Amino acid sequence: MRIVVVKDDLSLLASLLSAYAGPDIARHRLIWTLDARFARLVATTSEPMIGQMRLAWWNDALTDEGGVKGRGEPLIDAMRKLGAMPPHGLSQWLDGWEALIGEVDLHGYAEGRGGGLFRALAGRDDIPAWLVQAGAAWALWDLSGHIEDRTIAGRAIEMAREHMPREKPVWPKEWRPLRIAYHLARHDIEKNRCAPAGLTPALYLRLVRVALAGR
Repeated sequence: MRIVVVKDDLSLLASLLSAYAGPDIARHRLIWTLDARFARLVATTSEPMIGQMRLAWWNDALTDEGGVKGRGEPLIDAMRKLGAMPPHGLSQWLDGWEALIGEVDLHGYAEGRGGGLFRALAGRDDIPAWLVQAGAAWALWDLSGHIEDRTIAGRAIEMAREHMPREKPVWPKEWRPLRIAYHLARHDIEKNRCAPAGLTPALYLRLVRVALAGR
């Protein structure tokens, strides 16, 4: 399986989602940028052990209470300056990305990357189970648009349907970017359609409609 990564650390979609975070926009932008860095790491890893070591370095740097490890890395310096370290859900988040190294574990990836990323964006660990499910569904949808193996992409969308929350979520106002991200994914998942590789005009218009819906 080969993941195709966008050149910019912060994609247009992530930038737009962050814009709905209000006063928390800077932290959201850093979280999305970090997620893109993890994606690039996995995409450029050919040896599983090397990839695991690189992810372990990020874990050590992002959890270093002494503020020494990772100093000089612009992203880590920016997160330290903002007081955004360590991100919530970091261990789960990294485990999710590691699940794509070597033998692919889509379930582990979905719950790890999706649940960890949504925890990081929410800024807390005690999130409801439905938000982890929403994150897992979103992560599988996102993966389906960034891998060359279309068989795995199709499996990701099928699995995403299983991960969608069974209950109707009630989204707090501060989770607006997460609500938008999930509903963008849900639209395609319910149609058994893979995510686009980038921000298409249709996806942008859908984002605006979901943002205005307020639910």
